Amino acid sequence: MTAAPVSGDTAAAPKALLLSGVGRYADPWHPFAETSDALAGLLREAGFAVEIPADVDGALEQLAGTADADLPDLLVVNVGLPRDGQQSPGTPAASSGLVRWLGSGRPMLVSHSSATSFVDCPEWEGGLGGRWVRGTSMHPDYGPATVRIRPASGPVVEGMQDFTLPDERYSFLRTSPRITVHATHTHEGTEHPLMWSLLRQPSDGRPAGRTFYDALGHDAASYESPEHRELLGRAISWLSR
Repeated sequence: MTAAPVSGDTAAAPKALLLSGVGRYADPWHPFAETSDALAGLLREAGFAVEIPADVDGALEQLAGTADADLPDLLVVNVGLPRDGQQSPGTPAASSGLVRWLGSGRPMLVSHSSATSFVDCPEWEGGLGGRWVRGTSMHPDYGPATVRIRPASGPVVEGMQDFTLPDERYSFLRTSPRITVHATHTHEGTEHPLMWSLLRQPSDGRPAGRTFYDALGHDAASYESPEHRELLGRAISWLSR
């Protein structure tokens, strides 16, 4: 699995596997190289060694066959929906790897358009806590987005204030009643979730896995917002506990 360089003491650092929108998981609208680089920077600031594979399906296939002790400490997903007419994930082994992770007690950070992807894996929606529904979900034009913090939703947002940044505002996502919404925006008089957390409940009694979804992050400008960076840093800390 070809990976980007890592920084820091890789022998001691926890490992983050960052699936970026490359190959069939790229699209014409999202600069995945830029946003994945920004995410990798935040992860490294949090002490992670970061691996960015060149093949998303290949990386998921490896998750299916890797011993528990050798799995990464955090899975980060920043991908698009493949538009080649083939399945997503692209192979049965890749689906098995994704399902294995979702059923484990290991944490997962998911960004923006990843909510549109992995449409052929029913477990993805449950492990994410929601998804983009084609024909229903949408976003207003890219531009200034006001993010409204839910202060009572937990320590991830404790003490933070509403903020504005340049981004897309995903709207009319289908979400699970089990999520905890940390930030929202308002569109057409309706409040829509932008950031949420979820405790995934494995069926075999293992500890719950943690998921954090961030619907923001369309481009690098989104990650220049100090408030967005602060919130993601807190999310990474929550996932790492």
